[in-house]
Amino acid sequence: MKSLIAVVFAVVLSSFASFAVSAELPFNQVQFDATRSSGRPVAVVFHADWCPTCRAQAPVLKELAGTSALKSLTLYVANFDTEKALKRSLGVTQQSTIVVFKGGKEIARSTGDTQRDRLDALLKQAVS
Repeated sequence: MKSLIAVVFAVVLSSFASFAVSAELPFNQVQFDATRSSGRPVAVVFHADWCPTCRAQAPVLKELAGTSALKSLTLYVANFDTEKALKRSLGVTQQSTIVVFKGGKEIARSTGDTQRDRLDALLKQAVS
């Protein structure tokens, strides 16, 4: 029963999120699954606090997530050290990896990139 309530809450929450400006959200499996299965554009960033590349990516991704061009994108930030099942399911082996989905399917990924223009192009693939 609790999982049904959590799913309903996630669907309602993600419905309201589609009206808001894109934002970075802490990874939540139920919300991610609901967003992805709805076909809305979504990306997951695998971040580690100890990773210098991740620390360089973070402000760039935060800025990009706030742009009008990416307002329909949901950007989840997953903890590289603790989200082991997610890493396994997506085949992620390195921190600073970004996996982009459109229509529920993976369409692009990048590892270790910190260049604003390339990250922008990567994320825009989900909304174009």
